[in-house]
This record gives sequence, C-alpha cells and structure tokens, in this order.
Amino acid sequence: MEQPASGAEPADGAGDAVEALDRPLPEGVRRRVVALVSDAFGGLTVTELPAQLRQYARFTPTRRAKFAGNAMAAALEGDTLFRQRIGERLRESQPELTAAVEAGSPPAAADPVDVAAAAYVLRPVGWVKLVAAAGEEVQRADAERADEESRRELERLREELAQARTLTKSETERLRAELDAARKEADALQRKLRSALNEVKRGEAAVRRGKAETETVRTEAAARISAAESETRRLRARLGEAEASVEAGRRAAREGRSVEDMRLRLLLDTVLDAARGLRRELALPPSSIRPADSVDAVEPGAMTPKDIATRALSETDPALLDQLLALPQAHLIVDGYNVTKTGYPQLPLEKQRLRLLGGLAVLAAQSGAEMTCVFDGAELAAPVLLAPPRGVRVLFSKPGVTADELIRQLARAEPPGRPVVVVSTDREVADGVAKVGARPVASVLLLKRLSRV
Repeated sequence: MEQPASGAEPADGAGDAVEALDRPLPEGVRRRVVALVSDAFGGLTVTELPAQLRQYARFTPTRRAKFAGNAMAAALEGDTLFRQRIGERLRESQPELTAAVEAGSPPAAADPVDVAAAAYVLRPVGWVKLVAAAGEEVQRADAERADEESRRELERLREELAQARTLTKSETERLRAELDAARKEADALQRKLRSALNEVKRGEAAVRRGKAETETVRTEAAARISAAESETRRLRARLGEAEASVEAGRRAAREGRSVEDMRLRLLLDTVLDAARGLRRELALPPSSIRPADSVDAVEPGAMTPKDIATRALSETDPALLDQLLALPQAHLIVDGYNVTKTGYPQLPLEKQRLRLLGGLAVLAAQSGAEMTCVFDGAELAAPVLLAPPRGVRVLFSKPGVTADELIRQLARAEPPGRPVVVVSTDREVADGVAKVGARPVASVLLLKRLSRV
C-alpha cells in the first residue's frame, strides 16, 4: 500500500502535511494496520463509516480482515476523518502504546510492527521513520528467520547425508554378501548341471535300450495277435454252426406251439361271442351311478354364506372367515381404513395401507378367493404411488364419493347368489351390503385371521 504525495490529501497535522512514505508499507505492518481497522470497525456506526465499507458493517473482525482488507486500507489512506475515528478507537483500546507513539518515544519492549501500525494510523511527527524502522526490523527478523531455517535445513541435509552414507555402506556390504552367495549358488548349479548332463546321457542310453526291447516286444505281440486272429476265426465258425443249430430248434418249437395257440384263441372267441349274445338278450342299460351315490349326506362346498351364519361359530372366530372364503367364487371386500384404524391406528396411513395389503396378499394366495380393498380417497393429499400386491385389487374412492358408498356399489355389482363377504365395523356399511345379499363381518375377525398369516 503506497502513500500518495504529501499534498494529495487534507492535512490533519503539521507532520502529516509534510511526511509521506516513499515505498509500500511492509507486509507485516500492513496486515497489522488492517487488523487494527477491523477491530475498531465494530465500534463505529454505519453513518460514521465510508460508503464503500458500510456493506461490511455486520461482518466479524476476521471476515472483515479477509474480505474487506484492501477496501479498509484504501479508506484509511484516503479518508482523513475515518483515519481519525480509527485513531480514537485505538487510543481507547491501547492508551499506553498510543500515548508513547504520539510522544515520539515508543516503548523499547513493544513490537516494532505494533508501533509502526499505530504510527501509521495516528500520524504523529516522525511516523514515516517509525514505519520505515519497523519495515527494516521486519526484514531483519525475516532474514534472521530465513538464516535460521537455512541453518536447520543444512543440519537436516547433513544428517540425511550421513544416514545415506551409512545406508549406502550397509547396502554395499549386503550386496557383496549377496554376490558371494550368488557365486556360491552358481558354482553349486554348475555342479548340478554337470550331474544332470550325465543323468541325461545315462537316460538316453536307457531309452535306446528301451526302444530295442520295445521292438522285440512288438514282434512277439504281432506273432501272438496273428495266432489269436486264427483262433478267433475258428471260434466264429463254430459259433455260426451253433447259431444255425439253435435257430433250427426254435423253428421246430414255434411250429409245435402255433397249434396250441390256435386252439386257445378259438376257445376265447367262443366265450366272448357268448357274452355279447347274453348282453343283447338281457338289454341292460349303461350304468352312470354307483351304490355309494345312493347314501344321503351333505357334499363338501354345498353350503352358502347363510348356512355358515347359522353354525355355532363366534362372530370373532377366524374359522368363520376361512369357511366363508372356502365357498366357490367367494369375493372378499375390505373397508381398508376401518380395518387399519381398528388394528394399528398409531401408524401413518401409508404404513397402515402397506401392512394391510401385505396380509391380504398372503390370504389371497392361501384361499384363492377374489379380494378387493377399498380406501377413502378424501384423505389423500396427492396421488398414491402404490403397486397393488398379487391377488388383491386396490381401489380409492373418487372426490365426492366416500369409501362406504364405493363398497355398497361393489356389493350391488355382484350377481345374485355369488358369495360376497364385506369386512367393516361400520354399521351403515354392514346394513347396506346385507340388503343386497352380501355377508358383513367385523374388522376384528379379519385382523385375527391375518395375525395367523
């Protein structure tokens, strides 16, 4: 951050009018100045801030220093009134340091950077020298730190060199040992190779001997094969003679048996003709019933929902529902929310539906009955994304139509005589479906049956 010429800004003191920096602020001093402005920033009202800094009024000091550092430095340099207000805040927060700087005798133990930053803000007589001295001190400190870092780096490199030399020496010794071991192993391998060559030569001699023996064996085998083939031809000739003899015996046996078969067949044909003549004489009609059909009894599947209702079963006995679903072409209609709010009202509606439909799917697979589950569509805030389970029809009532009315429509749509069972505790639903011939049952009955699934 450079200081403009001495006549570029309004004078706020005798020294400020003639003193100006001839070089940019040292970076350390500039950071400290920005930090001082950021800390004092919060003590000013919005109207006391320059226009370009008012947008940062609500920032924390750290964020102001990070995002508005350049803007604050420019305002401090170009706005004398703003600099004076920052100086007043600095006097309030660091009275001893500011008093010493303005008196021209900064404390010897004070940080030169703090002294230079305070002098830059307060602008006492000789402030340029204080800032320049701080810059030289910072450069000297940086040079000392760089020298110290160089010295430590040199020491580290020396240590690494010593370690590398030690490692190289140990590695060289290890490689020499490995080289000696490799030479010894090579000598041993050469000895083994010579031994193997000798073994190969002996093996080749054995192979030659084996070939000669094999040739001898082949000659003997050829002679034996020739003798075996001669014996085979002789045996085949004898076998042909034996087969001819056997065939002659079979022909003689077939000729003797054919006479007996002819006599037996003639007798069987005579008996069959006599039986057909007797059936014509008696003129008996074909029989379509059996003696067991004449016994009076109740056949399975011959009952109706009304017959089951008269049996001695409790209205909450799951066996009653099993008997109803066992009827031919039974149709079970379920008042969905009536069942779920009876069995598990604490669950959300979505989980109530999923739990009920899962149980109905298993029940449909077990019973084979047609099943329809009806839910009230008035409680839906949006269309339901639901894949109906296998064997269960899922319906939602239209706007303006209740689930109870939809259930009564389903019951009226069935033909007279078909077994229709409606599950609902609602008395209006039960009475309505009973008028069209359906059998109402309580929701607790279905819940007990599903608990066994």
